[in-house]
Amino acid sequence: MNRNLPDLILLLALIALVSLGSLMLVSASSVLGLDLHGDAYYFIKHQIIYGIIPGIIILGLVIMIPYHWWKKAVVPLLVFVLFLLILVFIPSFNMTYGGASRWVHLGFFSVQPAEFAKLSVILYIAALFSNREKTVGVQKALIPFMVVVGLVGLLIMKQPDIGTLVVVTGASVLLYYIAGGKASHVLGFIASGFVIMMILIRLAPYRLARFTTFLHPELDPRGIGYQVHQALLAIGSGGIWGLGFGRSRQKFRYLPEPAGDSIFAIASEELGFLRMIVLLTLYVFIVWRGYQIAKNAPDTFGKLVAAGITSWFFVQAVVHIGANLSILPLTGIPLPLVSYGGSALVITLAGAGILLNISRYSKD
Repeated sequence: MNRNLPDLILLLALIALVSLGSLMLVSASSVLGLDLHGDAYYFIKHQIIYGIIPGIIILGLVIMIPYHWWKKAVVPLLVFVLFLLILVFIPSFNMTYGGASRWVHLGFFSVQPAEFAKLSVILYIAALFSNREKTVGVQKALIPFMVVVGLVGLLIMKQPDIGTLVVVTGASVLLYYIAGGKASHVLGFIASGFVIMMILIRLAPYRLARFTTFLHPELDPRGIGYQVHQALLAIGSGGIWGLGFGRSRQKFRYLPEPAGDSIFAIASEELGFLRMIVLLTLYVFIVWRGYQIAKNAPDTFGKLVAAGITSWFFVQAVVHIGANLSILPLTGIPLPLVSYGGSALVITLAGAGILLNISRYSKD
């Protein structure tokens, strides 16, 4: 196959989003960094060292690796990710924050295995379905698809990390449908997910409180509905033009997780509706460009990998923004390429690198 330059327009959009995200992170995390570490720039420094620099290096390397190589590596990669997900529950390795065990401590740095699961599951599903182009073939792969997604989902759910669980399963089911899966199966997956959520609510009543808050955020604005209420207050305060960069009031410890789960609300407060349109346009463009790369990929594996990575970006952005707008139930999940988190940024840039490599072999 002939190699071309990668999609430079997509690359520029990714750079623009990371740059805008870094500026938003500087402001959103300043008060938290000063309170916790005595340094207003602590979080952006940490993000540069453990997220942006290694992420850019990996992005450059992955762009050069022919995407077919990943088809050979899917099983070892998946096994490694499962090992990391299990390591989360071993006391000598795990790190607990906010009642959740989601990080593995490896000497002088830590990683979040659930972030790596997003890419590894997509690559596995793409390899699984790439030799089964007809619908009948796809149905024969249904059992291994359900086993892998179910096993990874169970380990993520046990952490617990419901937001990442939604992203992994949502992107996987969407990719299954793109690969030729039956709509009836997709509806069955959605129904099963609803049943599982009901079970999770029964096991942990705080989830029922969150769901009730989603339906009626005004019922308990100082309790379980506090974060939703404060996020809506921040977004509403921004108005058309915003309060101005660095002038958010909610980041003064009124809104939990201003650098992560709530960064969209903080950015909306400071930048306002019209400027946030730029951010949303970047996401829409990246998703559109990603599906165009999938459409023009030279083979089925390339199509499915590109479609899967794009679906992952799309689902995660929608879940984060929807939760901040109270359109979806509140889940703790980062905004892709914007929120604080080294593991999330590195693995997202790695996925973007694979997407850009596929664009080098585009038929168009």
